This record gives sequence, C-alpha cells and structure tokens, in this order.
Amino acid sequence: MTKSAIEIRNEKLGKQVVKALEKRSFEAYYVATKEEAQVKALELIPEGDLVSWGGSSTLEEIGLLKKLHECGKYQILDRDQFPSSERYEIMRKALLCDTYISSTNGLTEDGQLVNLDGNGNRVAAMTFGPKSVIVVAGMNKVTKDLDTAISRVRNTAAPINCQRFADKKTPCNVTGECGDCTSTDSICAYLVVTRLSKPAKKIKVILVGEDLGF
Repeated sequence: MTKSAIEIRNEKLGKQVVKALEKRSFEAYYVATKEEAQVKALELIPEGDLVSWGGSSTLEEIGLLKKLHECGKYQILDRDQFPSSERYEIMRKALLCDTYISSTNGLTEDGQLVNLDGNGNRVAAMTFGPKSVIVVAGMNKVTKDLDTAISRVRNTAAPINCQRFADKKTPCNVTGECGDCTSTDSICAYLVVTRLSKPAKKIKVILVGEDLGF
C-alpha cells in the first residue's frame, strides 16, 4: 500500500526525534500505528511486573490498558478500580511500581518531554520511583522547540483535558481556552520538563506515526 504524504513525513520526522531522544539517554522507538505501539509497549514490560499508569487518552486509544487487564501476565494497580476514598493512596503506591505507563503532553524535536499535571502523580512517577517508565505519544505531540511545546501543553492539551471533568471550576472549562488561572480546581499545578532520562534508558518512549490523545 502506498504511504500518504502525512505517513511519509511522520516517519521521517519521527526517526529524527528518536535519534534526539537517544542522545538524551532515553530508549526510543518509532512505530507507524497504534496497533504496533501496543505490541511494542507489551514487549517492554517484563512478565510479573507490578504495572500502573496515569490518566491517558492515548493509552486507551491504543487498547493497552484493556490488554494489560486481560492478558494475566502482570500485577495491576489501577486507581479506577478502587473507591474514590482510596484513589489517592493508590496513586501514592503507584510511585513504587515496577513499570509505570503514561503519555506526554508535549515532545520537542530535540527530544525533551513536557508535561503539565494537576496532582503531580504522573510527573512524579516519570522523574523518580518506578523502575521503568514507558511513554507512548502520537506525532501530534511533537513540537519544534521547548517554547512551542509549553504553549501546546497549556493552550491545547490542558483546556481539552479539562473538558473531561465537568465539575472543574476553571476558566478553560467555560471558555475552552487557558485563562492562566490559580483556581483550586486547576489541572495545571506542575509543569515539568524532562530533558534527560536518568538513569539512562529508564524512560522508554514509543513515538507513533498517528494522532493520539490531545
């Protein structure tokens, strides 16, 4: 099958981003489809690992969360399977899991991850705690540089993400655009740039040649 112009461009740029990530000590891969992304992610998780994750539309879109539950090869720590009164404690326990899975809000062409978090559990797991972190990201998350990545995260990803929470009393939940708020309901408390994987290859990035998440 002949590749489309978008597929050709994504593959060319994606492979360059993989090289940039590797220079920053990430373990990185480029795959063309979400189906391939699911296969690659499972390959990177040792059987028997305690596995957990942060909230992510990308992980749901590639079918990874459902597969993890169904395959029976892993110990699963899923906060959504616990009462709301226990969720925070489960999020704390996830910081000590073997493999933590997430997406990223932004990814620069020179290989830096940019993430904006409300509670901080997702960015905390990326920086310290789990033995291994797997990040799955669509090519729509790739931006030219750090400034454009931060702009994308604040002005595109966060306002869309906030629409998932009808009870959040924030300007973006009303207008659809960032109001640079300091609301107690803000999902934009922690802005973290991961410019290196330390230890080397702790963070494994799977870049997917499709639009995934937001």
